[in-house]
This record gives sequence, C-alpha cells and structure tokens, in this order.
Amino acid sequence: MIKSVEIKNIATYDPQGIQLNDLKKINFIYGANASGKTTISNFIYDKSDINFSNCSIVWENNVPLKVLVYNKGFRERNFGNGKLNGVFTLGEATAEQIKAIEQKNEELKTIKTEGIKKKEALESQKREKEKLETDFKETTWTKAYKKNEHDFKEAFTNTRKKELFKNKLLQESISNTAPLETLENLKQKAKTIFGKQPERIEPITQISFDRILEIETNEIWEKIIVGKADVNIAKLIRKLNIHDWVNQGRDFIQEDICPFCQERTITDNFKKQLESFFDEAYLQDINSLKKLKNEYNTLTENVINQLNTIERNQKDSDNTKLEIDKFSAFLKTLISQITTNNEYLNNKILEPSRRVELISLKEQYDLIIELINQANAEIKKHNDIVFDYINEKNNLIKAIWRYVIEEYKTEIMTFTKKKDGLVEGITNLEMQHKAKHDEYRTLDTEIKNLSKNVTSIQPTIDEINRILKSYGFLNFEIVPAQEEGFYKIQREDGTIAESTLSEGEITFITFLYYLQLAKGGISEDEVNNERVLVVDDPISSLDSNVLFVVSTLLKEIIRSIKIDNGNIKQLILLTHNVYFHKEVSFIDGRTKFCNKTNFWILRKNNKVTSLQSFGMDNPIQSSYELLWQELKSDEVKSSLTIQNIMRRIIEHYFKLLGKYGDDDLILQFHTKEEQEICRSLISWINDGSHSINDDLYVELQDRTIEAYKKVFKEIFVLTKHEGHYNMMMNIKEELN
Repeated sequence: MIKSVEIKNIATYDPQGIQLNDLKKINFIYGANASGKTTISNFIYDKSDINFSNCSIVWENNVPLKVLVYNKGFRERNFGNGKLNGVFTLGEATAEQIKAIEQKNEELKTIKTEGIKKKEALESQKREKEKLETDFKETTWTKAYKKNEHDFKEAFTNTRKKELFKNKLLQESISNTAPLETLENLKQKAKTIFGKQPERIEPITQISFDRILEIETNEIWEKIIVGKADVNIAKLIRKLNIHDWVNQGRDFIQEDICPFCQERTITDNFKKQLESFFDEAYLQDINSLKKLKNEYNTLTENVINQLNTIERNQKDSDNTKLEIDKFSAFLKTLISQITTNNEYLNNKILEPSRRVELISLKEQYDLIIELINQANAEIKKHNDIVFDYINEKNNLIKAIWRYVIEEYKTEIMTFTKKKDGLVEGITNLEMQHKAKHDEYRTLDTEIKNLSKNVTSIQPTIDEINRILKSYGFLNFEIVPAQEEGFYKIQREDGTIAESTLSEGEITFITFLYYLQLAKGGISEDEVNNERVLVVDDPISSLDSNVLFVVSTLLKEIIRSIKIDNGNIKQLILLTHNVYFHKEVSFIDGRTKFCNKTNFWILRKNNKVTSLQSFGMDNPIQSSYELLWQELKSDEVKSSLTIQNIMRRIIEHYFKLLGKYGDDDLILQFHTKEEQEICRSLISWINDGSHSINDDLYVELQDRTIEAYKKVFKEIFVLTKHEGHYNMMMNIKEELN
C-alpha cells in the first residue's frame, strides 16, 4: 500500500506543495476541475518523469506494488490505436483449478505476511541497536569525555567527536594492557608531560683543520730559495743579497736593455748566466710555494665561512647549546691569525729567499672544536630527552585510557553484551527474512505456472459485453482482433466502431476495460500480482445512469478491498463530481465512519493548490452543503470564489426554494442605508460570479469580504431563517 504522497514544484503546486499522509485502503479526494487531481495521478503512474523530481511516494514496509492508474492518459494509451491489449483472467479454469490457485495465493499471502513481520522485527532490532549505540555515545561523551577533558584533553587528541570517542573507548577496552594508576598520579604526570613539547636539535657540523695544519708545518716556508752557486754572477748576487731583486727584474728584461739602469748592458752571455743561476730546482720550489699558498687561502676561507654560519645560526636559535660568546672570540682570533699568515705567504712568494714562520692555528682550532664538541654533547642529551618524552607521553596516554575504561567498566560491559545480543538477533532475522523471501519467490513462480495453463483473454470479452448489454449499450461489443492478444470494438454489422462512438461511450467502455485489467493482467504472469488502483474522474462525460453503474462497480471493488479479498489492496479515487462522490462513498444508512477510509478536498486559490484532510469524516454530503462548507473554510480567500458561493446559496435557498427575488430580500431591511448595503452585496456577488474585468480587477481585502459576510448573514436573520444559517455554519444557538 501507498502510505503517503508529496507533490510540490509542479503545475499548480508551489514549493511547499501538499502531503497526502496516512493513506488508508480506501481514499477519496474531491476537487474541482483544474484543482490538480490529474497531476497527482500522473505522478503515481510515472514517478520517473523528470518533471516530478521534487515529488515523492512512500510505500508501506518499503514494498512497492503494481499501480494501475485510470485517467485521461490511460484512455489515450489504450484506446488511441483502435485496439485494446487482451486482459488475461482465470475465466477458463475449472473450479478445482481456481480453488488450487486460491489456496496457493492464500499461502503466498501468509508467507508475505510472515516475511513482512520478519522484516519489521529486523528493522526494529536495527533501530534498537542504533538507539543503543546513540545512547551509549551520548552517555560516554558526558560521563567519560567531559568529566576528564580538563585534566586529560591532550590524551583525547583525534577523538574529540562523540562517535570517534565512543569507538576509541571500545577499542581501548579490548586492547589496553597498561598498568592501572591513581587519578592523582595521572594528573601530576599530565601537568609535567602535557606542556610544550621540546623539539629535536640538529647537531653542529664538525670542522676539519687537518690539511691546513699540514700546510702550516711544511718546511718550504723556512727554506731559503736561491739560485745556483757555480755561476759567475752568483758571488755578486750573494754578496749583495739581491736574489729576490734580480729574480723579479728578470721579468722586465727587454732584449739588451737593463730593467734597472735602462742601458744596453744585457748581453747574451749575461742572459745565460741568469738562466743558469735560476735553474729547474729554483723554479720547482717557486711553483710549490704558489700552489701551497693558494690551497691554504681556499681552505681557510671555507673554514671561516663554515664557522661564520655556525655563529649566525646559533645566535638565532632560542635553544642553542653553544657558548656563543667564547665561540665568537675564538673565531675572531682565528680570522686574525689567518689574515697574518696570508701576509706571510704573500711575502714568501715575493721574496723566496726569506724565511717565514707561520702562526700555528692549532690552538684556536682546538678551542673552537672543543666548544663544538661540548655543544653537541649537550644537544645529544637534549635529543635523548625528546625521544624519552615521546615514549613517556605515549605511556601516559595509555594509562589515562586505562583509567577511563576502569572507571566506566560496568557501562561498557552492559553495552557490549546488549549489542552482541542485538547483532546476533539481526543476523538470525536476516537469514529468516531471506528464507521467507526465497520461499515467496518459489511459490509465486509456481502460481504463475499454474495460472498460465488456465488463463485466457476471452472471459474479459464476455464480462465487458455482459455489462454493456445490461446497461443498454446494444449497438457495439468487444471482439477479439485478428492480431492475437488484442480486442477491438465492433458494430452489429461487423464494422469497426471506434470512430463513431460518442465521448460517453468511449469513456464507459475504457473504464470497463480498466476494471477488467484491475482483476487480471496483460500477461499470464501478472494475473495474481497485488496492485493499487488510482481512479481519476471516471465519469467526466457520463450521464446519471452510467454514473450509477460506475459507482456500483467501484463499490464492489471497495468492499473486496476492505475485507482483503483479491489482489487489489488499495484504491485512491479522485473526482470533481459531488453526486458521484456521494454515491461511491456511501456505506449504508447507519454507518457514518469507516477506519479503512480517509477523505480529502483539493482547492485552488490564486492559482495554487492546497489540500485539506478530513480523516474518516466524509465532507461531501450534497452540493448545497458543500457550498456552505466552502464558505466556512478559512482556506478560501479569493473574493471571486466567495462571491460565487454566496450567489449559489442565495439562488438555491431563497430564489429556487423560497421564491424570493432580489428586491424581496432588499426590502427585508428596514432603513434605506441597510437596503443600500444589501443591494451592494447582491450587485457585488453577481458581478464577481458572472464576469472578470482583467484590466480593472483588484482583489478585495479581507475586511471587505468580512463586511459582506455580515450582510449575507443579516439576510437570513431578517427573513426569519437565522436557524438555517446557524445550522449550516455549525453555530449552536443559545437557549434562553
């Protein structure tokens, strides 16, 4: 069965829409033409239509049934091509075969009922499990998390949401084996460990001076580098001690001109003596000097850069372990010594014959390296503490969870026991529900196979023709079409009758076909399927006699639905015809309510459809009573609608039954002023109900409508019919 339908954002339904809730086995929906009835039936017929994307339907137990919708679309789909699909029923079956199928169907109903009960029990268990987990989650959050949050918030990192905390608590209750500690001890540790976490410090890079010290101690710096002694000019050069001066002058000799006196005194012999004096050994020593000097400069420059970087980084660090003042002083001394040594090296290059003694950097080097080693030793201690801190913090977190688990032990055990029981119950019910589902499918297949052997489309032909003849439709009948599995409508002379049928005849025969389809199916497999009927205005073009026939046929279906006889499980009937509504919804002269029936009225005000529910109370008694009901309703706000209602009430009660004219009513008022007000009312309702001036029309305000309602009541009071007014408006008269 359909439990509820929501229609919104389509046709005359606004974004708020309407909700048909608490649908029963039988449902009557009254609404005037263009009030939105067909929109409802079209949605139920084709819920996949993209235009109905904002609409929804809810089925009982989430089990959809086959839906057969009768409306204008049904007639167009089934009668537009001149032939009707054949409807299979059990008409050719023997009494024994029908009884066997009926017994199977009863067994199928029993299995379905049991399956629904299993599913309901399963859903109930799932809801109970969900509620159990929700309650446990809320309780643990309050009694476990919030209670300990102030002291142990750091321990609950990554579990500061209810679901996460609950899951962590259950997980720890299984796996946590930490020793149980007292609350005070845990609080004390938390104050120490849950402070600012120390960070690891990178050790200071070690600096190597080995090669620099090797260069400093090289013997070449103290070696006197001079020319060859057995050359004639050697004695003079030695005597005057001008080795370096002569060597430097060699580079400035140009042909035979002396670079010192600028005279032509340089002979080839003299040049040979110079070259012999400054021999290969001399040149090798000079190259060694230059090479060692360059290497020394490069190495010391790199060392200074590294030490400057260390000094800068350590000064910027908030957590340095280096004695930075000492380090800076030692570095300054080292740089000064290196500068002095560079001057010595430059002098040695200029004057190779001189001895130089470089300042040893070893002492400053040892002092700097000692400071770096001391700092690295402190850094190692710090980093060891950092490593231990992480371990200690993890151990504390485990101990805190162990304490929380122990404190909440009873609740955890109770929850776990109940949950395990529910999980086991859910597993068993899922297996039982699946077994019922499989049993249902097996029996359903068996019934369909039995039905295939005894179903036929001929009984539908016979039944439709019987009803047609019973109610005076003698000029045509339903006959099998040449194409197997179809019907056609044929005249007595054998001609096809489709093009010559009246609107009323087409509507009636299409509805009879629909009723047969409701009892059978287009295929043999569909004959025994459970179904829901939606009937939308089946008597739009029918006369009063056929109206009675249609209502009688529907009342037979209604009776079967109420006693759960057959495969039709629900009826939703929509109509604009008051008399048809009254006839088809009539139970008997004594029964006013039925707990299997609900009533609604659809209204359209200002181009927007609204819905009013009446429950089991039938709101449609007669068209005259309906007018009064509309007048009483707060939902009717359009002045045009109210004008039309007042006009029809006055015409029916005073003019048709009481033989009053307009002037007779006006003259009931005693003063001229009152008569003018009454005349204004009659003019107002006649103008509003007979014409609409689109270019001049202005909707009247609520106070104007209320004013005319008072005059409307005065007409009944002054004509001595106040009792009728009070009765129709449900106003209880005071007894003096």
